[in-house]
Amino acid sequence: MKQIIMALMFSAFSIFTYAQEQISATSFIAKDNNLKGSKDTVVLKESAVVEKSALLKDVDTTQIDGKRYVLFHEEKTDGFKDYPEAKRIDSLWMNEFLTTGLYDTIYTEISNLKYDPVAYTDLHTDTLKARLERLDQKTPFNIAYNPSLESVIKMFLKNKREFLMRVMARSKFYFPLFEQALDNYDIPLEIKYLAVIESALNPKAKSRVGATGIWQFMFSTGKMYGLDVSSYVDERSDPIKSTIAACKYMARLYKIYGDWDLALAAYNSGPGNVNKAIRRSGGYKNYWNLRPFLPRETAGYVPAFLATMYIMEYAKEHGFEDYGLKTAYFETDTVHVKKLVTFDQISEYLDVDIEQVQFFNPSYKLDVIPYVEDENYSLRLPREAIGRFVANEDTIYARIEKELEKKEKPLPQLTNTSSQIRYRVVNGDYLGKIAEKYGVRVSQIKRWNGLRSNRLRIGQRLTIYPRKPVVEKPQKQGTTSTAKEYIVRSGDSLWSIARKFPGISIQNLQEWNDISGSKLTPGTKLVLCKC
Repeated sequence: MKQIIMALMFSAFSIFTYAQEQISATSFIAKDNNLKGSKDTVVLKESAVVEKSALLKDVDTTQIDGKRYVLFHEEKTDGFKDYPEAKRIDSLWMNEFLTTGLYDTIYTEISNLKYDPVAYTDLHTDTLKARLERLDQKTPFNIAYNPSLESVIKMFLKNKREFLMRVMARSKFYFPLFEQALDNYDIPLEIKYLAVIESALNPKAKSRVGATGIWQFMFSTGKMYGLDVSSYVDERSDPIKSTIAACKYMARLYKIYGDWDLALAAYNSGPGNVNKAIRRSGGYKNYWNLRPFLPRETAGYVPAFLATMYIMEYAKEHGFEDYGLKTAYFETDTVHVKKLVTFDQISEYLDVDIEQVQFFNPSYKLDVIPYVEDENYSLRLPREAIGRFVANEDTIYARIEKELEKKEKPLPQLTNTSSQIRYRVVNGDYLGKIAEKYGVRVSQIKRWNGLRSNRLRIGQRLTIYPRKPVVEKPQKQGTTSTAKEYIVRSGDSLWSIARKFPGISIQNLQEWNDISGSKLTPGTKLVLCKC
């Protein structure tokens, strides 16, 4: 914790120092416009001449033989206006926002919640009871003290402080957006904490069953609530559109159950599972009475939600610092694109890090914003960058056209490329080799597949959205079995079946056949390839 805080302080100090040097250096030029030949000389890289209109960056100062020298690097912008906002966003915190590990943390925690007493002396039970009572008075949720909830709260505070700190930083960016939408649909504002439990506020989060985005919509449910999913776009990852969809869905669930706790449970596991739990409990409709009859993940869902609500409402009392991303969601703006444009082009033309373009535009699956007649696809960036885009719009689109001519029109080829492929790792593969083959970046392959390192294993399956068509070479006969299906026999296990078919792993069998555990039923047909 101390190391992270020190890193943040150092980063903030560096940005402040840089700004001060830039201001003082610019003033120095303005005061001495006829510096050429004077005693105090301005030294520029490559002996460039200083002019009032020059766009400058990388300011530094030094002293030689008692004289003050100011050194500049002239910025090459091809006539585009400078964009200072990108440089102000702290790279350390941007990495925090882009990481996918937080989702894995919360999913694992909820699925394996234990309610044993936790030794945590910084929160007395009486204090917790009083605070929960105050929360209960100001929210429509049933926030009553019980030992199980106390256990979850203390476990989070004791073992998950780093996770909570990072999620709180993200919340500064997303919560104002959530609150506005929730208020518009008369949904309790505390529902914003549900997004922490669903996805750790990661718009690219994807569960093992395919639920996607901050609010974890399945494909069919997303379609029901107007979220478009295509080869290029997945609006389940769009923070605004998915939040509106979540509000509509939550309002419908509350109308059915008349209880926000049950609405939360139904949001997680579906109304069918909640209805079965009501029947199995003998007709109870209180969540805590239904919990033993709910799926394991849902049983820990509401306690985790209430624990998160408590901790974030009393963050200061538990020593959490108040910091977050410097650019809030409402400090961004959008522009409708008039031509197909790639994230690489946006990054290059506007001098914005591509990681920022990806962060502000998470719904575009291929790092491409498509152009389709009668459809509105938008680019979102901090306001200064959008203003710069609009001011240079004609030049940007002309450059795109020029690049298409020079590069043998790669973007139209992209339009005809299959939406995605499943690639099986073979001996000798590495991420760079695979990325080059399909015209994508290593970082994209890692993001699409939730990889935290560059390690690959033979037989591993990767989801890839290729940017160039690739003709696969036919496999040599005898390298793999030609069987497409296998009928499970008595005594079979995933391990024994995988051994019968070279190149197929246990993980392959689980993924291709939607098997979450290891239990097999004789007579079951297993798919042996994802063709």
